[in-house]
Amino acid sequence: MRIFYLSLMLFFVNGMAFAQTLPVGLLENVEDAYRRQQLLGKDSSNSSYMIRPMFMSDRNDLSLDPDTSYSLNHFRKLLYSNPKLHTQIYALPVAWQQQFNSHHPYGMNDGSMVQAKGYQTQISAGIYAKIGPLSIQLRPEYVFAENSNFQRLADAPNGVYWNTPFTGLFYNRIDLPDRMGNKQYSKLSLGQSSIRLNVGPVSAGFSNENLWWGPGVRNSLLMTNNASGFRHLTLNTTRPVKTYIGSFEAQVIGGRLEQSGFTLNRDPTVPQAIRNELVQKPYEWRYISGMVLTYQPKWVPGLYLGFDRTFIVNRSKMGNGFGDYFPIFSQVEKVGYVTPEGTYSEDAAERDQYISFFTKYVFTESKAEVYFQFGRNDHSYDLRDAAAEPEHTRAYIVGVRKLVPLRRPDEFIQVGVELTQLERTTTGQLRDYPSWYSHGQVLDGYTNKGQVLGAGIGPGSNLQTLDVSWVKGLKRIGLQLERKVNNNDLFYDFAFASADRRQYINRHWIDLAIGSTFSWNFKRFVANAQLTYVKSLNYQYQWQDSNPPGDYWNWHKQDVNNLHAKVGLVYLFN
Repeated sequence: MRIFYLSLMLFFVNGMAFAQTLPVGLLENVEDAYRRQQLLGKDSSNSSYMIRPMFMSDRNDLSLDPDTSYSLNHFRKLLYSNPKLHTQIYALPVAWQQQFNSHHPYGMNDGSMVQAKGYQTQISAGIYAKIGPLSIQLRPEYVFAENSNFQRLADAPNGVYWNTPFTGLFYNRIDLPDRMGNKQYSKLSLGQSSIRLNVGPVSAGFSNENLWWGPGVRNSLLMTNNASGFRHLTLNTTRPVKTYIGSFEAQVIGGRLEQSGFTLNRDPTVPQAIRNELVQKPYEWRYISGMVLTYQPKWVPGLYLGFDRTFIVNRSKMGNGFGDYFPIFSQVEKVGYVTPEGTYSEDAAERDQYISFFTKYVFTESKAEVYFQFGRNDHSYDLRDAAAEPEHTRAYIVGVRKLVPLRRPDEFIQVGVELTQLERTTTGQLRDYPSWYSHGQVLDGYTNKGQVLGAGIGPGSNLQTLDVSWVKGLKRIGLQLERKVNNNDLFYDFAFASADRRQYINRHWIDLAIGSTFSWNFKRFVANAQLTYVKSLNYQYQWQDSNPPGDYWNWHKQDVNNLHAKVGLVYLFN
C-alpha cells in the first residue's frame, strides 16, 4: 500500500510540470534568444528547438536578457492559487500585431493573418490554468484585414494566367487564393489554445496551436506558422527524454484542415468556360496525420537528427482502420503498396504524403550552427529508385548561423544565411512530378484555410535569405536581404507550352527585398518592427513585348514596387 501511495504521489508530482507553451511566432526574439543560448553553450535543457511550440518545462532558470534577467516566468502572471486543489490560474501576455502592404500581398509566417493588401491587425490574449496534471490554455486570436483590391494573377493584362491550360489546372489543385474574397476580412479563432493531460515529460490532448517542425529559421518543409493553427489531437513530449543512447523528442498528431471558401470553382471573376473545365472540389475538410522525431546522440554533443512525415486525405475518401488514421507508420517504399493486379494501392487511397529528414549541428566553440532539411512529396518505388533518382519530388533547406562577439560579452553580430528550394527538377520530364503542396486527388492541397502549412513561399518557389543583426538578449537591430522566385514550376509549364520559348528569357517573377528588423524590450513591453522594400520583377509573369517585337533581351518591363511594414507590441503582466 505504501508503494501504491508513493507511486501515486510521484505520478502527481510529475504531472505538475508546466505545459504552457510559447506560441510559434508570438515572440520571435524570445525564441531566437533561446536558440542563441544554445550556440553559446548556456542551454542546459538539451532541446533541439526543432519541434515547437516551446514548452516552459525546464527553462525557467535561463536568463534571456542581461539587462532585465527575463525568463519565461515573466510571460505569465499568477491570478489565483489553491494549493489544496493543486490549482493555479495565470494571465498570458496581450499581443497586438499589425502589418501593411502598399501594392500587393507580401509576407509569410504570420499565423492567422492572411494574404492581403492594405492594413491588417491581429490581437490575442488569454489565460492558462493548471489543475494537477490537467492544463488548459485559452488564447484566441482575432484578425481584421482591410483586404483592398489589387491586380490578381487572373486579372493581369497581357499576362499568362489563362493563356495555357496548365495555369488553371495548377491552381485547381491547391486551395491557395491570392485574395480572400472581395471585401474586408475578419475572423475570430481558437488561436493558440489547448487542453492537455501532462505526466512527466509526456503530454496528450487537444490543441489548435501552430506547429513548427525542422531546423529552418525562415522556412520549414512540413510544418510552420505560415497558416492558421488547426484543430488536432496530439501526443508529444514537453522536454527531451534522456535515455542511455541520448535524448529524444517526439510528436504525433491527427487533425482537421479547413477550406478557405475562395476556390476557383466558386470565383465569379473566373470565366465560366474555364470553371466548367475544372474538376469540382468537394465541400469537405481533410484529415491530416503527422509525426516528428528528433534524436540527440549521447556520444556526439551538438548533433541533432530528425525526421517528420505527414499524410492528408479528404474525409470522404478516408477509411476507418488504424492504417487510415495513422498512415504515418506505414512503410515508405511504394512497392509495398502494389496489389496482385499490379496497381498501386497507395494511389488508389487518394491521399498525399510528405516526408523529410533533417539535421542540425551546433559548434559551441565557434558560436555557430549549420542545418539541413531534405524532403520528398511522393514515395520512391523502392530503394533502387531512391538511389537512382533521389532528386525526384525533392525539396530542401540549408542554412548556417554564426555569432560574432563584440567588445561587451553579451553583445554579438548575428549572421544567418538560409536557402530554400521547392522548384521541380528535370525528372519531371520523364515521370509524374507534382509541385510541392499541390495534388491531383486531394484538390485543396497541403493547406489550411487558404494558406500553405509548410514553407510560406508556396509551390514551385525558391528563396535565398541573408540576415545580419546586432543582438543583445531580447534586443535586436538588423538588416535582411531576400530573393524570392515565385512558382517557377508554373512558369516553366507555360513556357514549354509556348511555340517560341525564347520570349520567356529572364521573365520569371522575382521579388527582391531589402528590409530592416527591430526588436526591443522595456519594462513590461516587448516591441518588434519590420520595414521592407520589395521590387517585383515581371510581376505576375506579365510584360509588354518590344517594339518592334522579337527582341528577347530588351522589352517593356512590368515591374512594381511594394512596401511591407510590420509593428507588434506584447504586454507582459508580470
